[in-house]
Amino acid sequence: MKKINHTCDLKSCFLCKRCLPEWLPAVDANRKTFYYKKGELIFREGEEVKGIYFVYSGKVKVHKKWGEEKELIIRFAQKGDILGHRGLGHHVVQYPISATAIEPVQVCYIDLDFFQSTLKINYEFIYQLLLFFADELQDSERKMRNLAHMQVKGRIAQALVALRDKFGTTAGGLIDVSLSRQDLASFAGTTYETVFRIINEFTEEQMIRTEGKNIAILNADKLLELTKETEP
Repeated sequence: MKKINHTCDLKSCFLCKRCLPEWLPAVDANRKTFYYKKGELIFREGEEVKGIYFVYSGKVKVHKKWGEEKELIIRFAQKGDILGHRGLGHHVVQYPISATAIEPVQVCYIDLDFFQSTLKINYEFIYQLLLFFADELQDSERKMRNLAHMQVKGRIAQALVALRDKFGTTAGGLIDVSLSRQDLASFAGTTYETVFRIINEFTEEQMIRTEGKNIAILNADKLLELTKETEP
């Protein structure tokens, strides 16, 4: 991590788009901008909560320990998204999750005291943050239900569709994020070996095509059909 000159335009992030225009000078005075290399931790699960992060550029995985040596990727974030909000609450003093750059990332950082002052003044921001929390809670509940009931093929298919919906596609039709097979396994809640085998099956069945780490969806309908199948 290194601190860099401000590059944020005060228009793009989750906070700046939703706070009062009169509050933007205060945001400008209190923000810090940091750069993280690919693979670098932005914050670690268990660290003291000191502030909130807003992604200005790049992509981030938000993940949690799952057993001794495994991790479960909760979600991904990109330009405009918020990070660290899961550390908010009356009794939460540590981040319950980690965030890691999966490509070079720039973030705006707001310390906790200023963020709390922002909440007390910017009602539209509070409302939008509440909706975001509600959507994220529903997604987390759906993910936990799928881990318990959905067959692994369906979870991998759903992970691919979710990545396409989150990041869009390139001009060549590839999902616009480069993920290792291990990260894809952590997002789908399975193992590297299982992902490797099923990705090969999907390729043979012409549901997807691969170019290195990148994947293009060729038959979304067939993938979505797999997400409807549950364990008996």
